[in-house]
Amino acid sequence: MTSSFRPHLFWLIAVILFGTAWSGCSQDPVRMLVFSHTEGFRHGHIPLAREVVQGLGTEMGMVIDTTENPADFNEENLARYDAVLFLSTTGDVFDRPQEVAFRRFIQRGGGYLGIHAASDTEYDWPWYGQLVGAYFSGHPAPQEATLDILDATHPTVDHLPQRWERFDEWYSFRFVNPDIIPLISIDETTYDVGNDTSEEDSHPMVWYHDFDGGRSYYIQPGHTDASWSEPAFLELVRSAMTWVTQSGSQKKPVSQTPYEWEFKVDVLTTNLNEPMELEALPDGRIMFIERPGAVHVFDPSTGFDSIVNEIPVAYGLEDGLLGMALDPDFEQNGWVYLYHSPLNESLNRISRFTFDGSRLDLASEVAVLDVGTQRETCCHAGGSLEFGPEGSLFLSVGDNTNPFEASGSAPIDERPGRSPYDAQGTSANSQDLRGKILRIRPEPDGSYSIPDGNLFSDPSIGRPEIYVMGNRNPFRISIDSESGWLYWGDIGPDASEPSESRGPQGYDELNQARSAGFFGWPYFIADNKAYRDWDFEADRGKDWFDAGAPVNDSPNSSGTVVLPPAQPAFLFYPYGTTQDHPLLGDGGRSAMAGPIFRESVMGEHSFPSYFEGKLLMYEWMRHKTFFVTMDQDGHYRFMEEFLPSRKWSRPMDMTFGSDGALYVIEYGEAWNTRNEDATLTRIEYRR
Repeated sequence: MTSSFRPHLFWLIAVILFGTAWSGCSQDPVRMLVFSHTEGFRHGHIPLAREVVQGLGTEMGMVIDTTENPADFNEENLARYDAVLFLSTTGDVFDRPQEVAFRRFIQRGGGYLGIHAASDTEYDWPWYGQLVGAYFSGHPAPQEATLDILDATHPTVDHLPQRWERFDEWYSFRFVNPDIIPLISIDETTYDVGNDTSEEDSHPMVWYHDFDGGRSYYIQPGHTDASWSEPAFLELVRSAMTWVTQSGSQKKPVSQTPYEWEFKVDVLTTNLNEPMELEALPDGRIMFIERPGAVHVFDPSTGFDSIVNEIPVAYGLEDGLLGMALDPDFEQNGWVYLYHSPLNESLNRISRFTFDGSRLDLASEVAVLDVGTQRETCCHAGGSLEFGPEGSLFLSVGDNTNPFEASGSAPIDERPGRSPYDAQGTSANSQDLRGKILRIRPEPDGSYSIPDGNLFSDPSIGRPEIYVMGNRNPFRISIDSESGWLYWGDIGPDASEPSESRGPQGYDELNQARSAGFFGWPYFIADNKAYRDWDFEADRGKDWFDAGAPVNDSPNSSGTVVLPPAQPAFLFYPYGTTQDHPLLGDGGRSAMAGPIFRESVMGEHSFPSYFEGKLLMYEWMRHKTFFVTMDQDGHYRFMEEFLPSRKWSRPMDMTFGSDGALYVIEYGEAWNTRNEDATLTRIEYRR
């Protein structure tokens, strides 16, 4: 080797070393997991489609892995991928931990691409429906049809003709996510739509959207083998694969869904006697009441449960000691408000008592508000007390009407002597406090004033205390500390089937009131499904009630005849299963509203920020609890079951304590008695 060659050798070695180093620092290839698990009907095109997708990925420099095993949806494995492709998946394919792992993948900014039957998947998982955007509802036989390109500038469809004619299997959908952005729609005049009865203005077939920290894209065509050799379709798939793996326009990853095992559940005390409501004291103790009259204080630091006094009450039917709320200035004044049924009086009462830290002073009672009631028959006392913004105190009151002689329909019996069977005299009566949610502002002297914005400003038209009217049995209420909006569960009537002559089947409602209003009972239920005015004397129907202009002309009503327009329920469900809320299952119904989680109240056991703004809803009869997710405007989006493996025993009330933990009282299995499984429970998040 000559000396003149040495500089060239030096540079050759440098280039090789630099090239090796540069290669080692280069960006990892994009990785995509193609999932084609099915339950039930297996699409014949899947093997070919999977092979084609692998080829497309290889051409683009992607690493494509394929699986039919749901167990591959775990934290460790999904962390390897930039996106997942659901290739004509069908059925309920994931268990709960796999669902959480996949959600967390999307929340970290992962991409999702669904093709064809991906919309025929996970009907019992509302979050997935939001991710894919819509659920399959049916299809006619495969046939020719024409597709319209709605946004020819989008990079995934800019190669397609404005009118794209092709042969495939064309789906009809039940749309669940209003935020999808359609790119391609189908011209329904160009094919036989079969049994499609949807009333959508358009029929999207390809769409995209950002969702829960990630991005989602859905392609409906792709059923036929011929699709997977069609250049225009393959370019659509290729472009979509690129789009879902790009992070440039993705939203910042959001807080991730926690696993169930991250929560610690401790039963603090058992064998309670009809526990009704609870409050978290500022010092960390928990105060709760029992319907026969006992007021308890539980100290989590010592595990000691003490009865700090017992209120004499008329205990029977649904009366007793029903509701409790702490004054907003409780730390300074020690005031506790109780809603109870005084002995030997036909009324229920809000009274204020003073708690000195160890004893509730019965002699300090100040009567604040009386609600007249009848105890001749039954039912529906309500009784939830909650403070809202600016010192406003909310009270829920049931319709106090016997429902058992109305065939599970609207109890509107106007015959003489039958007023306890006519909810028009209570819920729809603007001069009666029953069947309402009241809003007052207690004053220091024991009186109360009326906040601005209640339903009736003119006392000659309606009682000024009324905030919401038209309720049947609003048993548990909640007020969002940030928005001030009111939430409540309203327990509905008993009809198991709709009646052509009387009206709808029974529904329970979860309601949201952003302002005062009339919510329909006993004339309407659910999304303003109307009952028929009924002549109980002749046992025949008259006109159907009109939600836009309700009229109460019952002789049992002392209020205004013309009522405000009826407001539809926030969500509603019957005895049976419903496709809108599949997680609720079926069975008895008792909807209740719990607190909305806000990060502004933090402690060592606080729930993660993932729950910010979510509403706790619980089903007393079905032994389940849920977190309800709403959009930024407060509209319902979806629900998810909270601690689904826990055996709840009729959750009755819940609140977040000063330590951040969730405290829950459970009523127990048997009614109107002490239950060993009637408990006070603490649920902590373990960070």
